[in-house]
Amino acid sequence: MTQHLYAGAAPFSGGSDLTQPGGLFRLAVGEKTWQPLSHGLPEKAEVRTIAIHPSNPQVVYVGAQDGPYRSHNGGDTWERLNFPDKNLVVWSIIFHPNNPQIMYLGTAPTAIFRSENGGDTWKRLPILDPTGMVKMGFPCRIIRLAIDPSRPEEIYAGLEVGGVIRSLDGGDTWDDCTVELLKFMEKDHLKSQLISDTQAEGMMDSHALSVSAARPGTVFLATRMGIFSSPDKGQTWQELEIWKQSPFAYARDIQVAPDNPNTLYAALSDAALGRAGSIYRSQDLGQTWKRFDHGLTVRSTMMTVAPSPRDAKVVFSATRKGQVFGTTDGGATWAECPLPEARQDVYALACS
Repeated sequence: MTQHLYAGAAPFSGGSDLTQPGGLFRLAVGEKTWQPLSHGLPEKAEVRTIAIHPSNPQVVYVGAQDGPYRSHNGGDTWERLNFPDKNLVVWSIIFHPNNPQIMYLGTAPTAIFRSENGGDTWKRLPILDPTGMVKMGFPCRIIRLAIDPSRPEEIYAGLEVGGVIRSLDGGDTWDDCTVELLKFMEKDHLKSQLISDTQAEGMMDSHALSVSAARPGTVFLATRMGIFSSPDKGQTWQELEIWKQSPFAYARDIQVAPDNPNTLYAALSDAALGRAGSIYRSQDLGQTWKRFDHGLTVRSTMMTVAPSPRDAKVVFSATRKGQVFGTTDGGATWAECPLPEARQDVYALACS
């Protein structure tokens, strides 16, 4: 079966050319031509997350500006799901690791929903506002959800800009994981204040988080200030000091390799509206990192990394301004396949 790569674009809150369209695109791995996907999606679709069914790659979900959408034919056509609020922007979708009929979804403004029937219906969960939640020029969002594959009742949510919350009972109740994160603000190199009234802004600026089966209960977090980990389900945190091993510290994505739970991929850059970036790989659960891509000219912030769930040698990445890079031989060689019309801003990338 042909593998496909899906890319989603949407306007950035505060720095984009609003005349530049977003959209959803599909590429057959190994080819160069992207196909726009729009049938059934809203006009000028703003796609910020893509989730591919773990056992049926023809079933694809995306989050848009008015709710979640689903395709049963690999993206050719789409249907809006029975989602209760068209005023919520969908930023994250994730499957239960043992039962893909159970799904979780995060939005802006901040809300988390659970579906127990593959997205046909959704129930809003009773989350909380974490300590240190920052007031920005845009609504705070649940930018990423992660589930511990060894303990699927343990769910983590990254908030931009609000740190991390967690549930230890499948989403029924939620706890605050930001108290220890806020203590990092005492270190000068981890203070950052751009458009808010607090220097904790950078530490609360969560972008992605992930949990590996190799070490249950350990959470990896990518933020504006770097990469952090918690060994105890978000109770305490430690800085991985990625800046000691990379010229880039602004972390936009972190993913566990589907074939090896000890391997992590991170999308690193110089800034949110940066001019350079790279994919780094750790093969020892974040203790050491090495640059994974090579021979590429990256012209903007590296936003996302998408390892293939079916072929360990296939890894793709995308930049904010629409450059997409990929390797199909485990990193030995890389090729660029840019999105049409230099689409910005690319938030989502997923490989079937």
